[in-house]
Amino acid sequence: MARDATGRDAPTRRDYLTYGGAVLGGGLLAGCTGTGADETTTSSDSTSGGSTSTEATADASYTVSMAPMGEVTFEAVPQNVLAGSTNYLDAMAALGHGSAATSTSSPSTTTPSLEYYYTTLDVSTDWLDLEKAGEYGKETLYELDSDVHFVDPAYLTTLDGWSQSDLREVEENVGPFFGNMYSRKHRQPPEAYRDSYQYYTLWEMASKYAAVFRERERFERLHGLKQGLMRDVEAELPPQDERPTVGMVYPRLSENAFYVHKLNQPGYFFAHTRPLGANDVFADIETGEYGGKLVDYEAMLEADPDVIIMNHGISSYYDVPEAKESIRSHSVGSQLTAVENDRLYASGNPRQGPVMNLFQLEMTAKQFYPELFGEWPGFSADQYPEIPESERLFDRQRLADVINGAV
Repeated sequence: MARDATGRDAPTRRDYLTYGGAVLGGGLLAGCTGTGADETTTSSDSTSGGSTSTEATADASYTVSMAPMGEVTFEAVPQNVLAGSTNYLDAMAALGHGSAATSTSSPSTTTPSLEYYYTTLDVSTDWLDLEKAGEYGKETLYELDSDVHFVDPAYLTTLDGWSQSDLREVEENVGPFFGNMYSRKHRQPPEAYRDSYQYYTLWEMASKYAAVFRERERFERLHGLKQGLMRDVEAELPPQDERPTVGMVYPRLSENAFYVHKLNQPGYFFAHTRPLGANDVFADIETGEYGGKLVDYEAMLEADPDVIIMNHGISSYYDVPEAKESIRSHSVGSQLTAVENDRLYASGNPRQGPVMNLFQLEMTAKQFYPELFGEWPGFSADQYPEIPESERLFDRQRLADVINGAV
């Protein structure tokens, strides 16, 4: 769904960031490997009236392509960004552009997860002071006056007050959209977008934002950390029949129930669990519209996983000690094998970007396979717990250096 911003009667003040534009050479991220991005650089030839492919310069426009927007042309690296979700903010900060984030949907639920990880690194977190974009009302977007909106336009059309004409109005008068939300759980997008929609992995999406911020080399270094972590982990994983059974849940304490997800399904929501290849006790459940299912304590006991991980455990969405105590004191919950063996864990925020993914892969590896990767030290409310250097699965200083642009 490429959009062409040419052909208007007069240029708007946001023509330096538009959809469409001249595109020469390049193509979609080959094979969607997540190690590069669709970025083409062009410059205008005032003499011939044509466009020529050039090396990246401060004055050259460049085009990045991602579904469902299609091609989006940038005349400059964005300096004022509405980053709708935690994963977008994480990608920006990981690439050294956290300071360009000025607003997000809900800072009170978005920033705690980022602080949880970033404060353990020798990097600045001053950028986490963000304005609230709320439910993305059109007037709010005008007030925020962002260069670009890291929000999925397909998702916006499901909200009250957003039509295709509203999207075009904001694109032309404020700034374009550049987001892809339905890759989170591979949910079906709105009907108008289904033919053109594409799902991306977490790292494929990160490569798209690397292209937006002209940070291809920094992305490659960042991705190298993840590849190294996974090489080391995969080399140690036991045969499938020797791996633990796991249940991925969100505790619904007031309902005496759990909202469960399939552990190994596609989507960046599961990018910290799927690579660890544990045996999912809920692999065969029929899920609803949002990719999960509500089950009671009796169903949990029937499944009885070796390990239970609680989604959003570090996200300030609920009180983890209270949730654990409620499950342990329940007449059925107390019988769960994971509870009896103290393997009921607070897990990460699945709305993750690259830095969160590194930490959460390490966290999950320790929670699933403590005998291989070291014991998980337990819940820490405010900051990722201290891990002995010899038991870390990636180099913290290397990560900080990449974020800071020191390598």
